[in-house]
Amino acid sequence: MKTKNSTVVSTAISFAVSLITLVLLLTSVGNASEPSNAFTATIEIPKLNVSEYHRPYVAVWIQDENKKAVANLAVWYQRKASAEGAGTKWLPDLRQWWRRSGRSLEMPVDGVSGATRPAGTHTVTVALDDPRLADLVPGDYSLIVEAAREVGGREVIEIPFAWPVDQDETKNAEGNNELGTITLTIQPAN
Repeated sequence: MKTKNSTVVSTAISFAVSLITLVLLLTSVGNASEPSNAFTATIEIPKLNVSEYHRPYVAVWIQDENKKAVANLAVWYQRKASAEGAGTKWLPDLRQWWRRSGRSLEMPVDGVSGATRPAGTHTVTVALDDPRLADLVPGDYSLIVEAAREVGGREVIEIPFAWPVDQDETKNAEGNNELGTITLTIQPAN
């Protein structure tokens, strides 16, 4: 016959096992979101002290050594129509991206386009086996991040890299106004 103490101990042990299982599950889920075979661009949008602030439109793409766009990774723009028109109206303000790739796209692009982002640090991660990267031939490329803001400026950051990589690689570039620190991290499968 069980005593009251043994029931309490049994319940406590069961609770502890459940708690440990939950912690292990959450830890593994957290690690799963950071694949070891990834191409990651971290983009800082600085907080600007201006009287009329608008979130910037941002385009992130890869271009080859001939400056031809070979992969669109992200395009952040105003998705909803406003009194001034549809958000796509100002995509040509991302001049380099528009000339090299944007004008031939029909927006929105699944997995690429999204809403503008607020000031802060934002991440674009693409698995190395994603079709946008899997078809890259060995050679020299650049990650390009371009930002344009209504009643603001425009800025383009370029980070050169060689493809493919055989070990983890991280490169940084600093923006001057519309963009802050841009970090490219490539982590091949080990």
